[in-house]
Amino acid sequence: MTGVKHRAAAYKIAFPVTDCFVTRFYSHRKALMKRAAAPLLAVCLAASIATTARPAFAAEAPFEPGLMRLAEVLGSLQFLRNLCGEKGDQWRGQMEKLLESENPDPERRARFIASFNRGYRSFSSTYTQCTASATEAIIRYMKEGETLSRDIASRYGN
Repeated sequence: MTGVKHRAAAYKIAFPVTDCFVTRFYSHRKALMKRAAAPLLAVCLAASIATTARPAFAAEAPFEPGLMRLAEVLGSLQFLRNLCGEKGDQWRGQMEKLLESENPDPERRARFIASFNRGYRSFSSTYTQCTASATEAIIRYMKEGETLSRDIASRYGN
């Protein structure tokens, strides 16, 4: 051990520091940093290129969440109304009209259909027969669908 002394500022205690240990520690650390720097730099560059190479997506239209909710409501009504005695595909037909009027790209079309199916499945997993609560849900969803369609048309319609 060499006689190099180092003072701890807070405690004013002198303790010996071995040159051997310090030299080995810092030289080993420096070598590790050099070896790790090149691959790390390559990964960072690849990540930045990958994130900048993605195409920019258009901002979501302000009425989009309302339309997706309307699709979900239509799916719920399709299940509930048929469960409670209405025969036919009236609400599915309304969904098809919505898709025709929007003429969405394939990704957006898939989101519309997923919303409709989510609404349908949410009640199909709960109700197996028409009950008072199913009838109440029909009434509420009819009102919500009417409100959504009226609000979207009045705010964003031509």
